[in-house]
Amino acid sequence: MTHPTETTQRDVPHRGLITLSIMLATIMQVLDTTIANVALPTMTGDLGASIDTITWVLTSYIVAAAIMTPVTGWLSDRFGRRELFLASIVGFTVTSMLCGLSWSLESMVVFRIFQGLFGAAIVPLSQTFLLDINPKERHGQAMAMWGAGIMVGPIIGPTLGGWLTESLNWRWVFFINLPVGIIAFLGSAAYLPRIARRLRGFDFFGFAMLSLGVGALQMMLDRGAEVDWFSAVEIWIELGLSLTGFWVFTIHLLTGEDTFIDAAIFRDRNFVTGLVFIFVVGIILLASLALLPPMLSNLFNHSTILTGLVMAPRGVGTMISMILVGRLVRVVDARLLVVAGLGLTAVSLHMMTGFSPQMDDRPIIVSGIIQGLGLGLVFVPLSTVAFATLPPHFRTDAASLFSLVRNIGSSIGISIVTVMLTHNMQVNHNDLSAAISPFNPVLGTVSPAAQAGDPVALSIMEQLVAAQALMISYIDDFKLMMVITLAAMPLALLLRKPAPAMAGAHAAAQAE
Repeated sequence: MTHPTETTQRDVPHRGLITLSIMLATIMQVLDTTIANVALPTMTGDLGASIDTITWVLTSYIVAAAIMTPVTGWLSDRFGRRELFLASIVGFTVTSMLCGLSWSLESMVVFRIFQGLFGAAIVPLSQTFLLDINPKERHGQAMAMWGAGIMVGPIIGPTLGGWLTESLNWRWVFFINLPVGIIAFLGSAAYLPRIARRLRGFDFFGFAMLSLGVGALQMMLDRGAEVDWFSAVEIWIELGLSLTGFWVFTIHLLTGEDTFIDAAIFRDRNFVTGLVFIFVVGIILLASLALLPPMLSNLFNHSTILTGLVMAPRGVGTMISMILVGRLVRVVDARLLVVAGLGLTAVSLHMMTGFSPQMDDRPIIVSGIIQGLGLGLVFVPLSTVAFATLPPHFRTDAASLFSLVRNIGSSIGISIVTVMLTHNMQVNHNDLSAAISPFNPVLGTVSPAAQAGDPVALSIMEQLVAAQALMISYIDDFKLMMVITLAAMPLALLLRKPAPAMAGAHAAAQAE
């Protein structure tokens, strides 16, 4: 039996224009997760903020988007998937303009909260639309297109944000969304198909508990580094609220009726395994993105623009991988592609453990290309297989959970590598400094002036020690991510091989 929200037509009119419009909106939203980061220092003066308080520009957006993402399925059923998508584009574009016009930190935070609320539904709805308007045999190519926007957006965000800030003004980081949003809205309004609504009651208690868990977790992860983690009462309160919210929501999901996320969605083994995988991908993708720009700036003295150019080949590798895997997923077992992608990612991370302050940019570029190829090989088949055995009417809820888990993985990954970097830098610095002693004969060979106690020579030695300690700390982070990647590979055994493309309609009918 056909479900009200399922689209069954194989020949959707204007499929190409729909895809273009959807992807413009998706890239616009994904870019905003990283494009504003590099503009924060220049915002402080105009907004009357300090270095400590300006980070609320990022925190407010992340927390608001995280809270609203899980409710996308209910909103699309209640108000219409097409209508929600159009409203999200309009709201996101308008609030982007207001962010660019902000006159104080308070106004910026308020506008960023609304920007996050409106933008939360764009990514899961775009994934749902692309699955709906394409027949099953084209899902791999559709997910390749969608994945390219999701993964390349955060890579080019800091570069674009740095260029706009240096060339124009930090406000253009937000103003640039206006033309993109208008084009995306006009294309979506003209060509997106209307889908029948499905009225269902709103589970306010379940939503409140999940929002409490997600919001408190995101606050804890985003604020932890600033307040020295568990030495601050704030972090303990947020941890307690997060655990309470998730625990109560889980019990409510298992025992309640008419919950706003149907517990049946978690009976699909492919989808649940896909959630675990996308969590790992989130850790690797944005954690490495968070590490490389400061490494290139602090250790290699690269400008923002040069940093973007050095990291650009990573995005090129991802694009090439997406193009290839969109076709390969139709003829090669998706599980093999996932394992191969994780293998390439592990190889790239192993290469990154050999970085040193004396090298040129070639190892960074080569490892970036390999990592881009690997993550692309993982993302597309994973996005395809995770939804392959799921009934179509679960797609919007599933896509919102998919995006939520990826974002939580990214936040946790960034927090872990940041904490490790800070801690290991102190430990490594102490270990290396212990060898700088007038009683060490090697010091006299390297720098007789330093052994004699010359202040200038000792200062140079301190800079060398600090640089080496920092580099070793980055290498420790790369090793951790390599271990996480290798540990995730056996999970591919839990994925079920989806039905062949030719039998797609029959499989969907059976699922119903």
